[in-house]
Amino acid sequence: MMQIIRNPEIKKMMLIYMTFTFIVSLTAFVVFSPVVMYYILFVCFGALALFLIHTKHRYEDISNLSYEMDKILHASESAYLVPNQEGELAILTNQIAKMTIRLQEQSEQLQKEKGILSDAIANISHQIRTPLTSIRMTIHRLMKDSLTGEQRNECVCEINSMLSRIEWLITALLKIARLESGIVVFDNKKVAVNELLEMSLAPLEIMMEVKEIHADIQVEQDAAFIGDLAWTNEAVSNILKNCIEHTSQGGALKIRAIENSLYTKITIADNGTGIPEKELPHLFERFYKGENSSAQNIGIGLALSRMIIKKENGTIKVQNVIPHGTEFSITFYKGAV
Repeated sequence: MMQIIRNPEIKKMMLIYMTFTFIVSLTAFVVFSPVVMYYILFVCFGALALFLIHTKHRYEDISNLSYEMDKILHASESAYLVPNQEGELAILTNQIAKMTIRLQEQSEQLQKEKGILSDAIANISHQIRTPLTSIRMTIHRLMKDSLTGEQRNECVCEINSMLSRIEWLITALLKIARLESGIVVFDNKKVAVNELLEMSLAPLEIMMEVKEIHADIQVEQDAAFIGDLAWTNEAVSNILKNCIEHTSQGGALKIRAIENSLYTKITIADNGTGIPEKELPHLFERFYKGENSSAQNIGIGLALSRMIIKKENGTIKVQNVIPHGTEFSITFYKGAV
């Protein structure tokens, strides 16, 4: 009770109230009689007592709320902020509880993103160690005076290739980290399959020309799906690049696309050597490299492709085809999978 009385606002209110009570009581004594004065004093002091009791309960509720907020602030334990009665204080408690839950969710999300970023940095550090070592050794070779001009050019080309590999690696890993953290917002627009394939094949034309690979493309007219053109291009480009790398000189790619009322399906097949059956379940795992993978293969391109396609309500599967080769099937569903 003393805590209430020490409150400046309560003290001011009580002073005004007592002054008012004194004036009314004095007036009743002069105009009416002492009995009326005593009655007014009894009613006024009774009302004051009821007010102080009610205020004491409110102070206890506020004190409990303050205690719970202090636990949240110091993160000592989970707070229990469920109002047990109606009223303005209950509404305030309910709003604080909602705010607390939201802040806790944001804190957990930030911790998750921090962990993802930490893993991404660790992955980048681990993966760039090999090309950096190669660059360091090549630079030592360049420092030798005995090298011919042709050998120096070869060293420079090798360094440039390693730097390009590092740049691609870091970019891909950061894209994966962004996707895992959930900060990427995908467009939900109509994507024409013809436009997508044209965009995905364009940067691979030189590679296909060098290996004399022909692309047989058959796409249903107006075949399309709802998704993000730029991110889907990233996914399809990685798959096409993988197929080209595993296709022999003079080989071929067979690309098909259909659309029906349930889904839009894109298949990309090569006539290369195929993939060992034991490796098929692991093909989309991050940093997985098969027995026949090249030294330049890092093992994150297909993992990134699966993440992107999954974000677009799609699935991706891979299988060997007869007599030889590999086929990737990408399906974008029009409803919940």
